Amino acid sequence: METAVLIAGGLVLLVLGGEGLVRGAVQIAERLGVSPLLIGLTLVGFGTSTPELVTSVQASLVGSPGIAVGNVVGSNIANVLLILGISALVFPVRVSSAALARDGVVVVASAALMVAVGLAWTLDRAVGAVFVAGLVTYLVFAWHQESRGTADHTAAFDKALAFEGVRSAGLHGAQAAAPGSGLRGWLVSGALLLGGLALVVLGARLLVDGAVAMARALAISEEVIGLTIVAVGTSLPELVTSVVAAVRRHADVAIGNVLGSNIYNVLGIAGITGLVAPTTIPEGIARFDAPVMLAVSVLLLVVARTGWRVGRREGAILVGLYALYVWWTWPVGA
Repeated sequence: METAVLIAGGLVLLVLGGEGLVRGAVQIAERLGVSPLLIGLTLVGFGTSTPELVTSVQASLVGSPGIAVGNVVGSNIANVLLILGISALVFPVRVSSAALARDGVVVVASAALMVAVGLAWTLDRAVGAVFVAGLVTYLVFAWHQESRGTADHTAAFDKALAFEGVRSAGLHGAQAAAPGSGLRGWLVSGALLLGGLALVVLGARLLVDGAVAMARALAISEEVIGLTIVAVGTSLPELVTSVVAAVRRHADVAIGNVLGSNIYNVLGIAGITGLVAPTTIPEGIARFDAPVMLAVSVLLLVVARTGWRVGRREGAILVGLYALYVWWTWPVGA
């Protein structure tokens, strides 16, 4: 019971803290005159991945590489099979061929890079720097694409748009204004930012402690907990935003949110984890789960090309494959 409370409490704090952190950061950026587009691509896009980021860094710092790396790999698998599958069941997801060719290739390339690192190296600072540099390069590219007013939005843009869509706001100047004015407004925004950050850090600590305790209590590896419970838990914001986008008939945003999240997870979260707290990549994840992540990324491209949409039948298959993956990963009798 205590373990379940730790995990549940950690997830709640992560979600609430991530919301406050993003809102506070966005409001401060708006007051400083930062463009809505840049806010969306950076603060909103990366801020919505804060739960995964802080959880992986926290796990690496306390010596739990299975949770740190499993969270990244498991989140990417869940994003494609579970989240996109559920979104397609709600409403068929149409896909832009140009966006898929551009962002889908980045997703597959980053997954392949993660596989290569797991098999031949480790998640050290050099690898972390390469990953982060890759993310920065992608964001610069996305900035140039969106600045040109392209009709096919980048995945980074759609990830931010999905977050804003839950709050009935857009990226083109329709975001909610910062509360109050003058010093009071600055204080409120700063309190949201700092309070959100504190909640995220505390939530990640509770989640990691609970995950480690659960692994010990069930006598299973931390990798299994990281790949399943932690990964799905930290991906709940993506599930909500993608499903809401599908319900509102913005299904193209739903798949962009999944693609964007997978890019941020590998290049951003794994990259920063490597820079802040270098860690090993467990052999089981390197030899099985990371290749599964790569295979799932390729599967997404194949499924999406069938009529440039992910229909309800494909959605049901994706969800079924995720259930099969969890069944295969979770030890029998645990």
